[in-house]
Amino acid sequence: MATLRRLREVPRHLLVCEKSNFGHDKSRHRHLVETHYHNYRVSFLIPECGILSKELKNLVMETGPYYFVKNLPLHELITHEFINTFVKKVFSLEPFVCHCVSASLRIPPSLCSCCALTYNTNIDEDNTAALLPNGKLILSLDKDTYEETGLQGHPSRYSGRKIMKFVVSIDLMDLSCNLDSKKYKRISWSFKEKKPLKFDFLLAWHHTGAEESAMMSYFSSYRIQEHQPKIAVSTMTDLQCPVLQSSELGGKPEVACGAWELLDWLGAVFSDVELNNEPNNFISTYCCPQPSTVVAKAYLCTITGFILPEKICLLLEQLCRYFDEPKLAPWVTLSVQGFADSPVSWREKEHGFRKGGEHLYNFVIFNNQDYWLQMAVGANDDCPP
Repeated sequence: MATLRRLREVPRHLLVCEKSNFGHDKSRHRHLVETHYHNYRVSFLIPECGILSKELKNLVMETGPYYFVKNLPLHELITHEFINTFVKKVFSLEPFVCHCVSASLRIPPSLCSCCALTYNTNIDEDNTAALLPNGKLILSLDKDTYEETGLQGHPSRYSGRKIMKFVVSIDLMDLSCNLDSKKYKRISWSFKEKKPLKFDFLLAWHHTGAEESAMMSYFSSYRIQEHQPKIAVSTMTDLQCPVLQSSELGGKPEVACGAWELLDWLGAVFSDVELNNEPNNFISTYCCPQPSTVVAKAYLCTITGFILPEKICLLLEQLCRYFDEPKLAPWVTLSVQGFADSPVSWREKEHGFRKGGEHLYNFVIFNNQDYWLQMAVGANDDCPP
């Protein structure tokens, strides 16, 4: 009974793995990147590489900026001026085409993308809010706050038997169509007078051709700071890497490792864990999955901040171009982790914390433009899309 009880306490994790090719018409790579909105860490690993190319280096340096606003009233995000300036923009319908070795990577970047996320709030304990690029404002509210606002929502899927959290979704694009409507007036009155809510916010805005200082100017009456993502790079020598074959997603004994083994290995590499499994190592007994090979050098770059999907699309595109010229590396990886306390994971799927709050994805990009896509979430999440 005690063993059964302990098993029940182990949090459930979901890992979805799939393979495709960037040139396939039904490839989902772009959609998966664009709909994972709140990203705080992006890492890419390139085996057999000691120095980063100029193109990749420039992209890494251009992943910012993002902004931190202290005690921002929630009603500021539903004003007509804010919606018109940062949310309500026309999206480009003409796809951008990257010509790779044997395929084209179609990434239609939007002209405008604005994301916001409450900072230093715990999704399972506090009120939280998030603005999505599609103009949806998502609120995760405790029971008392929800009732005081008088807004329409639904119980959180992860509240348990006693419902203590509620989710409210507000479509800012719909509201902006009629600012004289009863609905807009009721929401505005709720945020301004009935239950004024203030949060510390992280904001990021991407708009082709716009001044980067626009957000600083707009929120100049509040305590706003501009930040650049933190960039950490390292070159690892004699790194033991798993052998992969693009056609063997599940792995093949004595021939190639599988997708789940690779993900474990990447976690160890990103955490700077020793992979030699020496008997005197009392910290970790993990070792590289087999079969494996030793690469002379491997380049690891990690970007930490508030990173928009558009920036990740550009990185993915450039990593595909990495194989335009012959390389020793048979594959590279791009890993993305979302904020643990974001109210959503992919699209508008509710996200909870439970014991980890993880929601992440990883691309393995092969030199023939095949790719593996791994998506992982924790206990309080739907299955990844």
